[in-house]
Amino acid sequence: MKTFLSPLNAKEEQEYLSRLKEGDREAKQVLIERNMRLVAHVTKKYQNSGEDMEDLISIGTIGLIKAVSTFQDDHGSKLATYAARCIENELLMYFRAKKKSSREVSLYEPIGTDKEGNQIQLMDIVEAEEKDVVEQLELKQKIVRLYELIPNVLDEREQEILKQRYGLRDQKPVTQREIAKKMQISRSYVSRIEKKALEKLKNNF
Repeated sequence: MKTFLSPLNAKEEQEYLSRLKEGDREAKQVLIERNMRLVAHVTKKYQNSGEDMEDLISIGTIGLIKAVSTFQDDHGSKLATYAARCIENELLMYFRAKKKSSREVSLYEPIGTDKEGNQIQLMDIVEAEEKDVVEQLELKQKIVRLYELIPNVLDEREQEILKQRYGLRDQKPVTQREIAKKMQISRSYVSRIEKKALEKLKNNF
Protein backbone atom coordinates (compact mmCIF):
# COMPACT_ATOMS: atom_id res chain seq x y z
CA MET A 1 0.00 0.00 0.00
CA LYS A 2 1.20 3.54 -0.73
CA THR A 3 2.88 5.69 1.89
CA PHE A 4 0.84 8.80 2.63
CA LEU A 5 1.72 12.11 4.23
CA SER A 6 1.29 12.45 7.99
CA PRO A 7 -1.95 14.07 9.23
CA LEU A 8 -2.14 17.75 10.11
CA ASN A 9 -2.08 18.70 13.75
CA ALA A 10 -5.17 20.43 15.17
CA LYS A 11 -3.80 23.93 14.69
CA GLU A 12 -2.73 23.28 11.09
CA GLU A 13 -6.04 21.68 10.24
CA GLN A 14 -7.99 24.63 11.60
CA GLU A 15 -5.83 27.01 9.58
CA TYR A 16 -6.45 25.14 6.34
CA LEU A 17 -10.16 24.82 7.08
CA SER A 18 -10.33 28.59 7.53
CA ARG A 19 -8.52 29.10 4.25
CA LEU A 20 -10.86 26.63 2.57
CA LYS A 21 -13.88 28.68 3.71
CA GLU A 22 -12.33 31.64 1.94
CA GLY A 23 -12.16 29.68 -1.30
CA ASP A 24 -8.50 28.65 -1.17
CA ARG A 25 -8.20 25.67 -3.53
CA GLU A 26 -4.71 24.83 -2.34
CA ALA A 27 -6.05 24.45 1.20
CA LYS A 28 -8.60 21.93 -0.05
CA GLN A 29 -5.88 19.92 -1.77
CA VAL A 30 -3.73 19.91 1.37
CA LEU A 31 -6.63 18.74 3.54
CA ILE A 32 -7.27 15.88 1.11
CA GLU A 33 -3.62 14.84 0.82
CA ARG A 34 -2.99 14.97 4.57
CA ASN A 35 -6.06 12.80 5.31
CA MET A 36 -5.20 10.01 2.88
CA ARG A 37 -3.96 7.85 5.75
CA LEU A 38 -7.54 7.89 7.02
CA VAL A 39 -8.73 6.57 3.65
CA ALA A 40 -6.17 3.75 3.86
CA HIS A 41 -7.22 2.98 7.45
CA VAL A 42 -10.95 2.74 6.63
CA THR A 43 -10.29 0.79 3.42
CA LYS A 44 -8.10 -1.75 5.23
CA LYS A 45 -11.13 -3.44 6.80
CA TYR A 46 -12.15 -4.54 3.28
CA GLN A 47 -8.77 -6.06 2.39
CA ASN A 48 -10.25 -9.57 2.35
CA SER A 49 -13.15 -8.63 0.09
CA GLY A 50 -11.36 -9.81 -3.03
CA GLU A 51 -11.23 -6.28 -4.42
CA ASP A 52 -8.03 -4.53 -5.49
CA MET A 53 -6.94 -2.31 -2.61
CA GLU A 54 -5.77 0.47 -4.93
CA ASP A 55 -9.25 0.57 -6.46
CA LEU A 56 -10.87 0.70 -3.03
CA ILE A 57 -8.55 3.52 -1.95
CA SER A 58 -9.59 5.43 -5.08
CA ILE A 59 -13.25 4.94 -4.17
CA GLY A 60 -12.59 5.91 -0.56
CA THR A 61 -10.79 9.03 -1.78
CA ILE A 62 -14.01 10.14 -3.47
CA GLY A 63 -15.66 9.98 -0.05
CA LEU A 64 -12.82 12.02 1.45
CA ILE A 65 -13.14 14.68 -1.25
CA LYS A 66 -16.88 14.91 -0.54
CA ALA A 67 -16.15 15.20 3.17
CA VAL A 68 -13.64 18.04 2.75
CA SER A 69 -16.03 19.82 0.38
CA THR A 70 -19.05 19.63 2.69
CA PHE A 71 -17.54 19.69 6.19
CA GLN A 72 -18.82 22.37 8.56
CA ASP A 73 -16.65 22.76 11.64
CA ASP A 74 -19.25 24.84 13.45
CA HIS A 75 -21.30 21.71 14.17
CA GLY A 76 -18.86 20.51 16.82
CA SER A 77 -17.63 17.41 14.98
CA LYS A 78 -14.08 16.76 13.85
CA LEU A 79 -13.11 16.54 10.19
CA ALA A 80 -11.61 13.06 10.69
CA THR A 81 -14.84 11.73 12.23
CA TYR A 82 -16.99 13.16 9.46
CA ALA A 83 -14.54 12.07 6.74
CA ALA A 84 -14.42 8.49 8.05
CA ARG A 85 -18.20 8.28 7.70
CA CYS A 86 -18.11 9.65 4.17
CA ILE A 87 -15.31 7.27 3.15
CA GLU A 88 -17.16 4.30 4.64
CA ASN A 89 -20.36 5.39 2.94
CA GLU A 90 -18.68 5.58 -0.46
CA LEU A 91 -17.26 2.08 -0.06
CA LEU A 92 -20.59 0.65 1.10
CA MET A 93 -22.38 2.16 -1.89
CA TYR A 94 -19.78 0.57 -4.17
CA PHE A 95 -20.19 -2.89 -2.65
CA ARG A 96 -23.98 -2.56 -2.56
CA ALA A 97 -24.07 -1.72 -6.26
CA LYS A 98 -21.67 -4.52 -7.22
CA LYS A 99 -22.98 -7.41 -5.17
CA LYS A 100 -26.47 -7.53 -6.63
CA SER A 101 -26.85 -11.20 -5.79
CA SER A 102 -25.78 -10.83 -2.16
CA ARG A 103 -28.28 -11.22 0.64
CA GLU A 104 -28.20 -7.48 1.33
CA VAL A 105 -29.26 -6.67 -2.21
CA SER A 106 -31.87 -9.42 -2.13
CA LEU A 107 -33.71 -7.15 0.30
CA TYR A 108 -34.50 -4.99 -2.72
CA GLU A 109 -36.56 -7.76 -4.31
CA PRO A 110 -40.17 -6.63 -4.91
CA ILE A 111 -42.59 -8.26 -2.50
CA GLY A 112 -45.88 -6.94 -3.79
CA THR A 113 -47.86 -3.71 -4.00
CA ASP A 114 -49.63 -1.46 -1.52
CA LYS A 115 -53.23 -0.24 -1.70
CA GLU A 116 -52.23 2.50 -4.14
CA GLY A 117 -50.51 0.02 -6.45
CA ASN A 118 -46.98 1.10 -5.52
CA GLN A 119 -44.30 -1.57 -5.45
CA ILE A 120 -43.19 -2.66 -1.97
CA GLN A 121 -39.72 -4.03 -1.20
CA LEU A 122 -38.51 -5.78 1.94
CA MET A 123 -36.06 -2.90 2.32
CA ASP A 124 -39.07 -0.64 3.01
CA ILE A 125 -39.16 -2.17 6.50
CA VAL A 126 -35.71 -0.91 7.41
CA GLU A 127 -35.02 2.00 5.08
CA ALA A 128 -35.14 5.52 6.51
CA GLU A 129 -37.42 8.07 4.87
CA GLU A 130 -34.53 10.43 4.20
CA LYS A 131 -31.02 9.50 3.13
CA ASP A 132 -28.18 11.87 3.87
CA VAL A 133 -24.59 10.71 4.11
CA VAL A 134 -24.85 9.52 7.71
CA GLU A 135 -28.24 7.84 7.25
CA GLN A 136 -26.97 5.82 4.29
CA LEU A 137 -24.05 4.72 6.42
CA GLU A 138 -26.51 3.48 9.05
CA LEU A 139 -28.34 1.35 6.48
CA LYS A 140 -25.85 -1.49 6.79
CA GLN A 141 -26.38 -1.67 10.55
CA LYS A 142 -30.15 -1.76 10.03
CA ILE A 143 -29.82 -4.70 7.63
CA VAL A 144 -27.72 -6.54 10.20
CA ARG A 145 -30.40 -5.71 12.78
CA LEU A 146 -33.06 -7.23 10.51
CA TYR A 147 -31.15 -10.50 10.30
CA GLU A 148 -30.79 -10.52 14.08
CA LEU A 149 -34.52 -9.96 14.54
CA ILE A 150 -35.67 -12.75 12.24
CA PRO A 151 -34.79 -15.71 14.54
CA ASN A 152 -35.84 -13.83 17.67
CA VAL A 153 -39.19 -12.51 16.47
CA LEU A 154 -40.47 -15.08 13.99
CA ASP A 155 -41.40 -18.72 14.48
CA GLU A 156 -39.77 -21.42 12.34
CA ARG A 157 -42.49 -21.47 9.69
CA GLU A 158 -42.45 -17.69 9.31
CA GLN A 159 -38.66 -17.71 9.03
CA GLU A 160 -38.73 -20.42 6.39
CA ILE A 161 -41.36 -18.65 4.30
CA LEU A 162 -39.52 -15.32 4.34
CA LYS A 163 -36.21 -17.04 3.62
CA GLN A 164 -37.64 -18.73 0.53
CA ARG A 165 -39.83 -15.84 -0.55
CA TYR A 166 -37.13 -13.14 -0.60
CA GLY A 167 -33.98 -15.16 -1.16
CA LEU A 168 -32.57 -14.53 2.31
CA ARG A 169 -29.39 -16.35 3.35
CA ASP A 170 -28.24 -16.44 -0.29
CA GLN A 171 -31.20 -18.48 -1.51
CA LYS A 172 -33.01 -17.87 -4.77
CA PRO A 173 -36.36 -16.04 -4.26
CA VAL A 174 -39.44 -18.13 -5.10
CA THR A 175 -43.15 -17.39 -5.48
CA GLN A 176 -45.86 -17.94 -2.89
CA ARG A 177 -47.28 -20.68 -5.10
CA GLU A 178 -43.94 -22.55 -5.14
CA ILE A 179 -43.66 -22.27 -1.36
CA ALA A 180 -47.23 -23.50 -0.92
CA LYS A 181 -46.54 -26.54 -3.09
CA LYS A 182 -43.32 -27.36 -1.25
CA MET A 183 -44.87 -26.94 2.21
CA GLN A 184 -48.16 -28.55 1.17
CA ILE A 185 -50.32 -25.63 2.28
CA SER A 186 -52.50 -23.19 0.33
CA ARG A 187 -51.05 -20.14 -1.40
CA SER A 188 -53.43 -17.87 0.53
CA TYR A 189 -52.13 -19.35 3.79
CA VAL A 190 -48.56 -18.63 2.71
CA SER A 191 -49.64 -15.07 1.93
CA ARG A 192 -51.18 -14.61 5.40
CA ILE A 193 -48.09 -15.99 7.17
CA GLU A 194 -45.84 -13.77 5.05
CA LYS A 195 -47.87 -10.66 5.82
CA LYS A 196 -47.94 -11.45 9.54
CA ALA A 197 -44.16 -12.05 9.61
CA LEU A 198 -43.43 -8.74 7.88
CA GLU A 199 -45.66 -6.93 10.36
CA LYS A 200 -43.78 -8.51 13.27
CA LEU A 201 -40.45 -7.36 11.86
CA LYS A 202 -41.74 -3.87 11.19
CA ASN A 203 -43.21 -3.51 14.69
CA ASN A 204 -39.97 -4.62 16.34
CA PHE A 205 -37.81 -2.07 14.52
